[in-house]
Amino acid sequence: MAGHSQFKNIMHRKGRQDKVRAKLFSKLSKEITVAAKSGGPDPDANPRLRLAVQNARSQSMPKDNIQRAINKSEAGDAESYEEMRYEGYGPGGVAMVVETLTDNRNRTAGAVRAAFSKHGGNMGETGSVSFMFDRVGEVTYPADVGDADALFEAAIEAGAEDVQSDENGHIITCAFDELGEVSKALEAILGEPDSVRPVWKPQTTTMLEEEKASTMMKLLDTLEDDDDVQNVYSNFEIADDVMAKLTSA
Repeated sequence: MAGHSQFKNIMHRKGRQDKVRAKLFSKLSKEITVAAKSGGPDPDANPRLRLAVQNARSQSMPKDNIQRAINKSEAGDAESYEEMRYEGYGPGGVAMVVETLTDNRNRTAGAVRAAFSKHGGNMGETGSVSFMFDRVGEVTYPADVGDADALFEAAIEAGAEDVQSDENGHIITCAFDELGEVSKALEAILGEPDSVRPVWKPQTTTMLEEEKASTMMKLLDTLEDDDDVQNVYSNFEIADDVMAKLTSA
């Protein structure tokens, strides 16, 4: 999704996450453990872990939970987790990228394929849709942190590439390999962000009418309910009046 619609999709996901906080914490913990296992338990020396911890804090995850997740990496509990990416098309020809952390590749692949099939989509081969996305860094802030002009100036000063602002908040994008530096610079200027993460940003978007949009949201919900699924990215866009109907239903 793009512009304000992209932010509404983020807020839809966050609203669902608030209802299933235990599941959210589980996914955040898994990412922290895998990040610590791959790059060491010190966030200052491990950019991926620092970002994972920062996101966990932004979701009000308790410090004890964060430390337990880091400690698991030192105990070897993360050895069986494997990062897998699945790609495919959702209803209306929407391109989708699904990132997972799994200890059973067959189970996860089967669950993702079933979700696509049940909701009018098709899972493709790796690389079948990712060429339609750019791998970038994304930092989000609430609307009340400042106006669009102030955020744009702060973002450019921090080394970011683009800012999208509306009444829901601000989305700042930067080069993928500069996410850590840009987020740290932004935090010094604006304070701690709502989220800091690498994302798959669509190069173009697909507008969905109400029926396809409703099915698309069900597919997103099914995927995000799966314990192995960490992130879902897509290129759909929904008109404001259609989004209002879906979120009020």
